[in-house]
Amino acid sequence: PYEQKLYTWWSYRAQDWQASDRGRRLDHVWSSPNLVPSFAGYEILRPARGWQRPSDHVPVIARFDLD
Repeated sequence: PYEQKLYTWWSYRAQDWQASDRGRRLDHVWSSPNLVPSFAGYEILRPARGWQRPSDHVPVIARFDLD
């Protein structure tokens, strides 16, 4: 388990989703086992949740070094 709050979903019910910061880790990236050595990192685009008329989910990006 991660120490950080790595959420990808926040409910619309919270008046201030950032202040309450009670989300869920719902979105995942899957890959085949042969890509594991190429895995270079990930990013959760949390700022997207603060955009005008946002989704309750934020994008998750996985980076692979395929060169």
